[in-house]
Amino acid sequence: MQVVIVALVAAVIGILLGLLSPVTIPIGYARYTAVALLAGLDSIFGAFKAYIAGSYEPRVFVTGLVTNMALAGGLTFVGDKIGVDLSIAAIVAFGVRIFNNLASIRRHYL
Repeated sequence: MQVVIVALVAAVIGILLGLLSPVTIPIGYARYTAVALLAGLDSIFGAFKAYIAGSYEPRVFVTGLVTNMALAGGLTFVGDKIGVDLSIAAIVAFGVRIFNNLASIRRHYL
């Protein structure tokens, strides 16, 4: 439980720093940032689900995070080059996985 509290506090601090930071993202990178954020959230919620199931492994988390972000960025890049919005495929896939992970986490705590 202590790990969960530390993770939540770190997330709140990160969100506050991001909101208070004067950094802006250029419009050309907005889709890449959105897809990378969803890939990161998918990996985080998947890791939390694995943690409460007792099967969390840091190596799996890190490789999944890097692979998800690279695949999502690559898909978005290829879509930009061929003129098709392939980022929608990544957004839908990560969105479904995030909701499934959150549903599993919710069921665990109910």
